[in-house]
Amino acid sequence: MVTSMISREQTNTDSLARFERYMAEAKPLMQKQYQQLLAQDLSKQQWDRCFQRNVLAVLQQSYELALQHLQTLPFDGREVAVDRGLSQLTRRMLAAFDGFVDEFLLFAVDKHRTSCALSNFPDEHKPDNAYLNQVKRDIAELWQGFAINANDFFLECR
Repeated sequence: MVTSMISREQTNTDSLARFERYMAEAKPLMQKQYQQLLAQDLSKQQWDRCFQRNVLAVLQQSYELALQHLQTLPFDGREVAVDRGLSQLTRRMLAAFDGFVDEFLLFAVDKHRTSCALSNFPDEHKPDNAYLNQVKRDIAELWQGFAINANDFFLECR
């Protein structure tokens, strides 16, 4: 019994480590995708709200792909604590995202601030705090959906 509990914990730890590696590898791909979306918008002269639109598009796809990847990994939730409906595995997995959005937003803002093509569109060239906060609220909705779906997955692993 103790051996099987250790084995389950090791499986979960290994799978979480694989997920963390996946997320680390995804970051440069997200940045590349953002650059491509921004370039497409600029080539089509679609600069209105392009920061918001492209940040959300990249993060939505990233969360969807992260969830799909998570669901391919072996987890055993039979002995995992659940507190107020939240699996301990969810808490551990979400730690892989610490600083994730902030880092991505800094990248996107920097791309906009250094873009000559956006310099004639001040709202997009240098997004102000109100605009950034609106984008962050939209991101929070995407994040919440991802976290709930990931938690549902972990609860089903029981």
